[in-house]
Amino acid sequence: MHNLIIPEHYQSELDLYETQHGIKIVKDFFQGMLSTRLNLRRVTAPLFVDPTTGLNDNLNGVERPVSFDIKEQNGQEAEIVHSLAKWKRYALNRYRFQVGEGLYTDMNAIRRDEVTDNIHSIFVDQWDWEKIITKEERTIDTLKETVKTIYKCLRKTEQYMAIQYDFVDLILPRDIYFITTDRLLEMYPDKTAKEREYLIVKEKGAVCLMQIGDKLANGEPHDGRAPDYDDWKLNADIIVYYPVLDIALELSSMGIRVDENSLAEQLEKAGCPERANLPFQKDILEKKLPYTIGGGIGQSRICMFFLRKAHIGEVQSSLWPTEMEEKCAKAGITLL
Repeated sequence: MHNLIIPEHYQSELDLYETQHGIKIVKDFFQGMLSTRLNLRRVTAPLFVDPTTGLNDNLNGVERPVSFDIKEQNGQEAEIVHSLAKWKRYALNRYRFQVGEGLYTDMNAIRRDEVTDNIHSIFVDQWDWEKIITKEERTIDTLKETVKTIYKCLRKTEQYMAIQYDFVDLILPRDIYFITTDRLLEMYPDKTAKEREYLIVKEKGAVCLMQIGDKLANGEPHDGRAPDYDDWKLNADIIVYYPVLDIALELSSMGIRVDENSLAEQLEKAGCPERANLPFQKDILEKKLPYTIGGGIGQSRICMFFLRKAHIGEVQSSLWPTEMEEKCAKAGITLL
């Protein structure tokens, strides 16, 4: 709550009715372009999974999933997904996708431990996508080319929205800037991770921050990353500068997924080698799943960005602290 930003003289250019129309325009255009450029087919995905399969995303390893028991199935426990990072790789194999083909889906999650502010909600909606690659394609070059493709989709969407609405000015730079977390720490050794992100994004406009999860020279990781989906040497966040709030806004988290070697190494580093015995992780170690690249792209975040909103609650329905609702109402920020 203490992180709530109230922009001075803020006024939404769209009322509630017009906002709903704008959300649909953004989503229809962006996902159509993304699926075409990355050769992705839309699939249906689960809202909850069996926790014993190892398919749920552990995020930073401390977040509590929302769970419930199923009466008809003798109390079988189920967990609301945190994301579909692992399920997608399993699905590509089960649905018999081929190299160069991929899937995307609407992912809805509840993150009960999230601290809410202008860009964070306990409700998460993403386009989760995943694509099969060869082992030889597990390289930085593959990662960068995929990031460039997604960034082009973001720029094309902004250009399209600028045609639809006069108040949308073009703010994304032509090219995205690539930098590793180690290099960023070298540039700003006395700053926190979030401060480093803000400084580089404010300067460059759009940044691909690579190699997240492993410990840096200062002995700390830049940010938490589960050890059993992204390869920490081959992952990235797409972050843009958002002038409405004067912040660094992460729009996508992605990466080349772990292979048998990086999974074993990262499980040891994370202090959870026992996960190797879970079905999903075991399939990777035994080379039963395809090599893939994938990620998540925040639906509400890109709607917020392209409609120039001050709060994510202006483009999604969720629950907010009473104090936040009152402050937003006084500032003319209408939460759905």
